[in-house]
Amino acid sequence: MENENKVTKRKHDAYFRWLFADTTHARCLLELAGKINHEIDAFLTQINLDTLMRIPDSYSEVDDTGEADLAFRVNVSTGAPILVGILLEHKSGRDPIIFDQISKYIHSVMKIQDKNRIFSGIPTMAIIFYNGRDNWNPLKILEKSYPDYFRGKVLPFQCTFVNMADIPDSDCLACENTATGMGIIALKHAFNKDKLLELLPQFCKFLDKMPRNEASCLLEKTSIYLMEYLGKDFLKELNMAFVSIGQKYGFVSIGDYFRQQLAEERQQMTEERLQMAEERQQITEERLQMAEERQQITEERLQMTEERQQFEEKLAKERDKLNKVEEEKINTARGLYKDNVPMEILVRRFNLTEEQIRGK
Repeated sequence: MENENKVTKRKHDAYFRWLFADTTHARCLLELAGKINHEIDAFLTQINLDTLMRIPDSYSEVDDTGEADLAFRVNVSTGAPILVGILLEHKSGRDPIIFDQISKYIHSVMKIQDKNRIFSGIPTMAIIFYNGRDNWNPLKILEKSYPDYFRGKVLPFQCTFVNMADIPDSDCLACENTATGMGIIALKHAFNKDKLLELLPQFCKFLDKMPRNEASCLLEKTSIYLMEYLGKDFLKELNMAFVSIGQKYGFVSIGDYFRQQLAEERQQMTEERLQMAEERQQITEERLQMAEERQQITEERLQMTEERQQFEEKLAKERDKLNKVEEEKINTARGLYKDNVPMEILVRRFNLTEEQIRGK
């Protein structure tokens, strides 16, 4: 019950993006979707899937909803040098702003920079792939209030919706691309462990035909993805279901994965602690250096204080000398004035004022 109540809206669904960023897988996904969606089926007749090419870095990360944006370009089926766009939008839960996200993404990515074109955009088919537990179709909700004339025209781009639960399990098992078939099974039954334990082992015979490293990677990523949805209680059952496959392909079990993850986290913590110790040591050394610099500054200030004091004492002595010389000069001038030497001569001779000489 705990697993059933888990939040289904997760940050960007890396599994969907990892799987269908590969053009071979994306092509198989479109072909399977075309079997249950007439709009996609009609669209596929107008394009050449052999020319399907992913637009580099076409990955949009949106705050808190599980989704994956994958953008592709493809030639039209007539052979004319004309491109159209395909946007794969994955949702694992309801999203009230999904169409705003798609519109923004199309306008930023689906462009051809050519000065000879009168419009930089290219016609785009946006396909919403949904694997949530609730019954949700945003296109029906959007078109609900519009008259029949506007059905299929309420958006400024072509858009269709695929509930991955509608893709038959038999089509997935019969898919010529094992990774695509197994991936769709994992996505559509992400909340149903009994169905997964029933269906996933049926891919054993197909895994034999895959390169060993590809089979191992597919098993590992699929198991880790499902672990996030179904919780740790699913760990043992999934390992048991895959035990023979894992032994053959060197598959890293979920338990091994988490043990390895824990070991890596411990190693990271050890490295962080060592780094913190080095930083503390560096801070201690810097503090000691600052203390030495403060001590040096204090000593320099003391030395400056002593030198200033010595200078002031020397200056005071010089002032005393000047005062004595001035006093002797005045006394001499006064003595000569008493001896009847004319005042004018004394003023010029000693550079004194009459008031200084008279003592007034």
